[in-house]
Amino acid sequence: MLSRRGFLGYAGAGAVAVGCYPGGGTSRLFAASTPTSLESMRKLPGMANLILGYPINMTTPPREFFDWRKQLAEVGVSQFAFNNVGNPFVPSPIPTNTHAMEREVICRFAKLYGFAPKDIWGFLSNSGTDSNMHGMYMGRTILKNRTGEMPKVFFTKEAHYSIQILRDLLGIEWVEVGTNPDGSMNAESLGRCLSDHPNHPALVVPTIGTTFKGAIDSIDAIRVQLKDRESYIHLDAALFGGYLPHTRFADELKALTTADKTGKTHPRYHSLAVSCHKFFGFHSPAGLFVTAKRVYDEFQAAFEKVHSPDYIHQVPGTITCSRDSVKPAEFLFFSSETAFARQAEDAREMLQNAEYLHKELKSRFPDLCATRSNDRSNTIYFRRPSAAILSRYSLASMELTFDGKKERFAHVVVMPHAKKKILDQFLEDLEQDSKK
Repeated sequence: MLSRRGFLGYAGAGAVAVGCYPGGGTSRLFAASTPTSLESMRKLPGMANLILGYPINMTTPPREFFDWRKQLAEVGVSQFAFNNVGNPFVPSPIPTNTHAMEREVICRFAKLYGFAPKDIWGFLSNSGTDSNMHGMYMGRTILKNRTGEMPKVFFTKEAHYSIQILRDLLGIEWVEVGTNPDGSMNAESLGRCLSDHPNHPALVVPTIGTTFKGAIDSIDAIRVQLKDRESYIHLDAALFGGYLPHTRFADELKALTTADKTGKTHPRYHSLAVSCHKFFGFHSPAGLFVTAKRVYDEFQAAFEKVHSPDYIHQVPGTITCSRDSVKPAEFLFFSSETAFARQAEDAREMLQNAEYLHKELKSRFPDLCATRSNDRSNTIYFRRPSAAILSRYSLASMELTFDGKKERFAHVVVMPHAKKKILDQFLEDLEQDSKK
């Protein structure tokens, strides 16, 4: 049990107010007149496991998570105003915060990604897109400060659509890099693009698990092309970043190279974004943003020239000011050794089920041209089935060029809740639908 005293020492809060819980009268009011919209939502739990088209883990967290949430509520978290404003690695002027828990989350995941133990910085953001925004802004700021030139950003059309929004928001010109047949970034195309823009530093945004095809951009191939170029690499690993560290493919996301003969390591990338609400099954959108402290320090040195808020006695290092305190405290549950063991099992079963679905689709429905980009992917895309199947399983669809023609394709993202029984049901529905 987390005691009030223990929490205050952990989170750095100065005092906890008495009377944390809402009055009973409020609860009775809502019990007496349940809103119609709430009543209409009662069917949603029964639909959850049929959501196959988007990267959302619909598994209900274990009972221990709700016990943890109750312990947090008992010491005031979610009961009155907490605020994680500022840099979680320095003291906050607002005592009611969960910065200590936020730091613990970042340090535990940074270790998982292979960051040097004494060279870690990051925070829990509002979403994977928020984390990408911070990474791209950090890269833009560092590169412009180093060179005096605005960087250009290099990514492919397979990257998440939010990257296009963010580059527009940040005022960075996009150089579109070509792709390989599987949807991953073509390193030779990147090299040509870099040669075409020799006077600008390069902000490169590789995707570790592209949105529709599940392709993986090769970090090491990208680094070869960036040799001797002023550059910054920010990884968008929104979905795959959650599970790859628990598989035999963990090296895909290692932050540092293997030590050379002199014992030195080198960074493979500069910052990383991972969504909390995708693989992990966290109940609300949130994102991990992880970088090295030396990268953050360089960013802050430039950032504080234009942003030095004396009001909070620090340069926060985040674009957002007030930040959620509840999510870091709750997400701490997903960073324990027990949670990591559970995630490893989820990852193993998930990839096994993705392989199963791919084989079944290819053998039973060859006309759908089912494709899995690589053996690290939990995504299978195929020719779009009927509108009824799309609706029943909430399948995303896009127009792709296939065999030289533009066609609509759909995909299934095999998440931990999509057990073999659900996939067999999906296959049976496809079978019945094909007979109509």
